[in-house]
Amino acid sequence: MALVQVLRRVLGASGSTQISSTARAFSSAPAPIIATLFPGDGIGPEIAESVKQVFQAAEVPIEWEEHYVGDQIDPRTQSFLTWESLESVRRNRVGLKGPMATPVGKGHRSLNLTLRKELNLYANVRPCYSLPGYKTRYDNVNLITIRENTEGEYSGLEHQVVRGVVESLKIITRQASLRVAEYAFHYAKTHGRERVSAIHKANIMQKTDGLFLKCCREVAEKYPEITYEEVVIDNCCMMLVKNPALFDVLVMPNLYGDIISDLCAGLVGGLGLTPSCNIGEAGIALAEAVHGSAPDIAGKNLANPTALLLSAVTMLRHLELYDKAERIQDAILNTIAEGKYRTADLGGSSSTTDFTKAICGHL
Repeated sequence: MALVQVLRRVLGASGSTQISSTARAFSSAPAPIIATLFPGDGIGPEIAESVKQVFQAAEVPIEWEEHYVGDQIDPRTQSFLTWESLESVRRNRVGLKGPMATPVGKGHRSLNLTLRKELNLYANVRPCYSLPGYKTRYDNVNLITIRENTEGEYSGLEHQVVRGVVESLKIITRQASLRVAEYAFHYAKTHGRERVSAIHKANIMQKTDGLFLKCCREVAEKYPEITYEEVVIDNCCMMLVKNPALFDVLVMPNLYGDIISDLCAGLVGGLGLTPSCNIGEAGIALAEAVHGSAPDIAGKNLANPTALLLSAVTMLRHLELYDKAERIQDAILNTIAEGKYRTADLGGSSSTTDFTKAICGHL
């Protein structure tokens, strides 16, 4: 007979608290899961601290291995991210990233692009859903954008042909397109989704986007239970604004994914409420808040940690810690719905600290 059952017989219903403590004393505590944490810059350290406090309150078995952006370019990565920080993610296979700002036009590699390229994070998954109790222009939004994360216009291949003429190369490969399409259909099937929409501009970019669509069609044939459609990106934007319920799972090349996922975030209240997770080969998952580092409010205890918290929830689901993920998500949504504690971007006046304490209180 299990230890807990024996204790219940001895102590009865009134001894439930004694049961849990006694059971813990007799059982060996599981080893914590080590995860990499990039607090980031700007408001990053403040909202990362919120995540740590909420995880502690929920007794999540995570041990953080923290890495910060350097102040000098690492020649091994050609950016301010160190090689050691990338190795941490490779070793732990799971991580959480706060916002990281890359100065525009400074001649070094984007921090976010470095992570995606070096860790081969090929799919960016961004759920977009209406939050109960937080009213926006649209109700019952519930869709997923899956963005190819490694190539397209973001391949970083630019050069000057002659003075005043610059070329930027868009790279689309069969391997990357098949990989992200396969992930999108697999995601739809395992999450009970019924439709996958491939977003493109193949009427103009016939070879690049044409190849992407060809790969999507090839994968779609293996999932006859999933409805497949193709939508031109400009028409997709119009349809999303008119009626987001027309879509379920959207898969698309890199640049389109950047635009569409931000548009979808606007449907439910903005980037401050939208989680995100990057999926890589060999099971690597790096969850991240996709909003900016907001240096204008950094250090003022005003930042909204919701996006990073919900991203951390996606990380817990990836680790199959479903109970912890549900508890934390419910606490976040209940805090927002209650309306007593909201940060300024949500129409309230609470500090980051008060908002975080309210979430912990709901736990």
